[in-house]
Amino acid sequence: MLKRILTVAEQEMRIGLRNRWIMLATLILGAFSLALALLGSAPAGTLGVDRMTITVASLASLSVYLVPLIALLLAFDAISGEIDRGTLLLIFSCPISRMEFLTGKAFGHFLVLTLALVLGYGVTALLLMATGAGSWAGMLDFARLIATSSALGLAFLALGYLLSAMTRQTATAAAFAIGAWLILVVLYDLALLGLLIANPEGSFATSVFPYAILFNPADAFRLFNLAALGASNLVGGMAGVAESLPFPAIGGLVSIGMFTALTLALALLRIRRITP
Repeated sequence: MLKRILTVAEQEMRIGLRNRWIMLATLILGAFSLALALLGSAPAGTLGVDRMTITVASLASLSVYLVPLIALLLAFDAISGEIDRGTLLLIFSCPISRMEFLTGKAFGHFLVLTLALVLGYGVTALLLMATGAGSWAGMLDFARLIATSSALGLAFLALGYLLSAMTRQTATAAAFAIGAWLILVVLYDLALLGLLIANPEGSFATSVFPYAILFNPADAFRLFNLAALGASNLVGGMAGVAESLPFPAIGGLVSIGMFTALTLALALLRIRRITP
């Protein structure tokens, strides 16, 4: 079983290398993180926090947009693409279960995304350390950011597999993926903000809003990372939100894990119903 999973994961890694996915994702993450690191020196002196903390907080907000998009672009054709190319029948005719197939895909894409995060964000962390603008505590913040960004990426990889399994056409799966990114990353927060403005002291703000944040893995990720920074009230604007919630910020990680497990289970159920 493990050998078959690793074989599928290795194939996905090779595809990522051949299609320049790893290089492209690394360049995108590295370019944005370096830009934020270079622009983060001005507020550091004003707010009284170190430059690396400013950079990590900025990257936590940036990752909410970039990581889900990269994950969905990696996963949208994982199932529908195999159907389009006529290779899914060949794969399922081999002695491999559909759970092993999905697990191998997820593991391979997870490695591609994690490698891109380590390289892209790691270069920025090393640069800050080399220039004397960082600290070992800041390096731990970077490590936490990379680890939680990988978890966020896995959640959206799972969502991408579910969307891909719902259609037999790659173009339709791509449209689903972009629509899911737009709804969860952009429109969801705008809807919550609008409801808060419309009823700032009502039951929504006290009873619904805290749990609405947990339902969205992107918001749960941002809440945990910005609340975990000692200076989050200065650079993240999330300390007040975190303190007002009826649960600790670690609930954000639990929410991401539950979203990932549920979405992978739904994707597996859908794949088992596919007839190549």
